[in-house]
Amino acid sequence: MRINDCLRRLRYILDFDDSEMIAVFAEAEQKVTRSQLSVWLKKDEDPDYEECSDVMFATFLNGLINVIRGKKDGPQVEPEKRLSNNIIFRKLKIAFDLQAEDILTVLSLVDFSLSKHELSAFFRRSDHKHYRECKDQVLRNFLNGLQIEYRGDSQIDT
Repeated sequence: MRINDCLRRLRYILDFDDSEMIAVFAEAEQKVTRSQLSVWLKKDEDPDYEECSDVMFATFLNGLINVIRGKKDGPQVEPEKRLSNNIIFRKLKIAFDLQAEDILTVLSLVDFSLSKHELSAFFRRSDHKHYRECKDQVLRNFLNGLQIEYRGDSQIDT
């Protein structure tokens, strides 16, 4: 899934304005300007659109964890240089403090079903024999389910 899509969806799900989005980055010790944020949130077909880098989105997710769950003692976690859907999914699971049952409930809101075993495969180390790559469809349905959970609507507005 495209990182900018995830960023736009999370902004909508959490009903964050520009200042709140910038504050999330700041929680992970990253300064972001309103103009930077603006070009990341534009639609893909907009001429001013720019891709948000993996490092910047990982920083946003780390900041989101700090905002929602509270900052851990010690140094700030370094953002990943490359993101996969599995890493994004794991960071969202941590940020929203979700257990397997909670995730399955969120997915059921959009009529998407997985077993607990299938779900746990997404959160394993990539070298584990039962690791499974998280496809765009799974992450997209999870974000849609979060939108219903937090906003109460199923209208996709990214």
